[in-house]
Amino acid sequence: MDRPPSEIRLQKKSRQLSIEFDDGSVFELPFEYLRVHSPSAEVRGHGAGQEVLQTGKENVQITALDPVGHYAIRIVFDDGHDTGLYTWSYLYELGAHKAERWQAYLDRLTAAGYPRRPAQESGNS
Repeated sequence: MDRPPSEIRLQKKSRQLSIEFDDGSVFELPFEYLRVHSPSAEVRGHGAGQEVLQTGKENVQITALDPVGHYAIRIVFDDGHDTGLYTWSYLYELGAHKAERWQAYLDRLTAAGYPRRPAQESGNS
């Protein structure tokens, strides 16, 4: 999906980015999910097998969405991370494969011995 989404909504209270595409696909992407799957080198590394497990991101917030040309957005998180460019096709991929990617992340946390804490409710909408 190389075309821009028809709608993007930042839902701070529920900590989700709602994104709708022209093909009718609508994805609700949690902030934590977006943060731990950032396309940045800090998260992905510089090659296969160099991924860095992100921990402690349960309560991360998105503070800004910056358009990048006609092909992507830069997401600014409140933990200071802002280097990943989320292309339309990558956001679509994240939405389409959310269940399996989320489970793989949770499995990696468990394998690393990280006790994931539930996100706290946010007072902002």
